[in-house]
Amino acid sequence: MMISDEIKRLHELHQAGALTDAEFEQAKARVLSGASSTVNLNKSASADGTFASELNTLRRSRTDRWLGGVCGGLAKVSGVDAWVWRLVFALFTITFGFGIVIYLLLWIFVPEE
Repeated sequence: MMISDEIKRLHELHQAGALTDAEFEQAKARVLSGASSTVNLNKSASADGTFASELNTLRRSRTDRWLGGVCGGLAKVSGVDAWVWRLVFALFTITFGFGIVIYLLLWIFVPEE
């Protein structure tokens, strides 16, 4: 993405109210200095809504958990209820046998909030 596109995107986010004045100035300074072409907003959801950005915000839940909090964390990121994620993992475990493996890998590699 070109610098002008980044500045335009930041301006649109600022106009929409997603960025405060201070955040806008910091992000613009980062883009202009070339230090970083991406902006970390430290929000629970990403500003541009891309899958990769939302995946970076994935954390295991401390409150909505039965075992490791993986389904609660997926629920926060995706907007789908945690019980649906639990059902998906159970169905994948019963039908294909790899649901538990995926759950365990997510439990190991996804940090806790």
